Parts: sequence; structure tokens; C-alpha cells
Amino acid sequence: MFSTYMISSTLAVPEVSAVPKHIAIIMDGNGRWANQRFLPRVAGHNRGLDTVRKTVENCVQAGVKYLTLFAFSSENWRRPTDEVNFLMSLFLKALDKEVARLNKNNIRLRVIGDLQVFSEEIQERIQKAEALTAQNTGLILTIAANYGGRWDILNATRLALASNPLISPDDIDENWLNPYLAMSYAPEPDLFIRTGGEQRVSNFLLWHLAYTEMYFTDTFWPDFDLKQFQKSLEWYRLRERRFGQTGHQLLENQLVKNA
Repeated sequence: MFSTYMISSTLAVPEVSAVPKHIAIIMDGNGRWANQRFLPRVAGHNRGLDTVRKTVENCVQAGVKYLTLFAFSSENWRRPTDEVNFLMSLFLKALDKEVARLNKNNIRLRVIGDLQVFSEEIQERIQKAEALTAQNTGLILTIAANYGGRWDILNATRLALASNPLISPDDIDENWLNPYLAMSYAPEPDLFIRTGGEQRVSNFLLWHLAYTEMYFTDTFWPDFDLKQFQKSLEWYRLRERRFGQTGHQLLENQLVKNA
């Protein structure tokens, strides 16, 4: 069953709140953070895991309902072999060490992406972690691993066609595809954050970011602390989210709502 939260922002105007319901983050800058300190890149990834833990806590405190983290893209396999191997071992470490903590704090873990390329050990740990936290009702933490936005759209299209191979082209629309996307259970992100100074989405949630507010910061991920998190929320709070409407329409709608 798919969540009623999955509403396309190009088909309807979503409800807007002062605190984003869904935050999606590209956690960039671990390696450069380490290089600046004359440390190996893996030290930055280790410190980045600490920031993940703190960011989850910050989201819970702020009342965020969904947090999606881009942990490993389908293009990250191009990185040096030693670094990829370390990231895989860090993924296992996180699954072993952090899942019990998530479960204790009523947080549900979901992992999206083309997971078949991972080792059987990692796939089994993911399945166990998702099963352990499946009944939790707090924050939904999604880890995107070996994920790509284009892969997501193509995969959803294949799944949708397999479920109804005789569909007419005239019946193909967003509602037809939405249930098969990797994050069909979540609303589209309200706020996208990318740390590390780069200003691109890097094949992350391409379908979902159509009307997401995009916040870019030069701060490297290991330094993205509570102060930086709150700064991003304040920036978001000041945004005027129009979804194709005019500012005057928004004002009229607000007056009607408050009448």
C-alpha cells in the first residue's frame, strides 16, 4: 500500500508548513574536509557518519518526518577502489552499530537503490534492519545507496509496464508511474540540502525535486552541525513556495484559510 503523502507537486499544490516535512541531503565534502587537515579521505567519511547521527537527532527535534540521505550514488563506483571498499565496510559498520539506536528511538529505516550489486552480507543486513524498524512510527530515515535518479525513473517504468503490459499510451501519466518510484511512500522533499560548495543535484531524486527548495552551503558535511542545520531551516522558512502560482494568489489563499 502506498502512502497518501505521495502527492505530485506538478499535479496539486502540497500543504506547506514552516518546518519541512521531508529533507533530502547530499552529504558532500568528507574527503576535502580530511584533505584540509592532512588526514586520509577515510577519516572524513568516519567523521561524516557522526554528522549523520547528529542530523537524524536534529531532524527529530525539529519535527521533520522524513530524512533522505544520499550515501552512495551509482556513479560513486568510479572512485578509487580503496575508498569504495572502505565505504562498503563503513556501510556494514553503520548497519551493525546504528540500527539498534534507530529502533530504540522509534525511527524507521528504508534503503533505496539498485541493491543487487552489493554483497550478500550487505543485502541481508539491509533486509534485517528494515524488518527490525518496520513498525516504528517516528522519523522515516531513507538511505539512498547505489541510487541514481535516472535509474529510479527507468526502473519504475519497467515495473509499471510489467504490471500492466497492455496499457494504452494515453493512460500513461504521473499517477501511473508514481507508485513504482523508489520513494513512493514519502512526500516529495520540501528542502534539498547540499553541503561542500557544489551546486548541482548529481542524479539525485530527479523526479522528486521538481518544486523542492534547494539550499547550497560551502560547509563540508563533517562540519554541518546544529547551527548549520538551523540556518538551513531558517532559510527555508523565509522561502515563498508558489508551485506555479503568483504571490498574490498565495496571499488570497491565506486570507481565505484564516477567515
